[in-house]
Amino acid sequence: MITTRKAVNAVITSTQQQNWESIPWDLCMMMVKKLQVRISKATKEKKWRKVKSLQWLLTHSFSAKAIAVKKVVENKGGKTPGIDGLVVKTPHQKTFLILDLKRRGYRAKPLRRIYIPKANGKSKRPLESRQ
Repeated sequence: MITTRKAVNAVITSTQQQNWESIPWDLCMMMVKKLQVRISKATKEKKWRKVKSLQWLLTHSFSAKAIAVKKVVENKGGKTPGIDGLVVKTPHQKTFLILDLKRRGYRAKPLRRIYIPKANGKSKRPLESRQ
């Protein structure tokens, strides 16, 4: 007999047949919220190994990745191209983003450096952006 918990996990983690329209968003939100609550509880109890293992589960879970992609592509600036120049429009592209999210292999691009003339007008200095 299959329990409800196993059935829920099987639905959410089977990424081979998963597409954007068939993702059970309420179950994803529930699973992520549960993990976040467990992390918070373990932190309050100062169980740092438990915190680390739960964080690993959260960062590798399909549910958390799906919610992250949903928040990014469906927010106010979702139709604006990002630093890579891509705009994700179709459900297929959104699903691909979820499956493509990995912790390894990401390399940030270097910031653009702008030089402005110094007060003496002869040499230049880098422009600092402080926020």
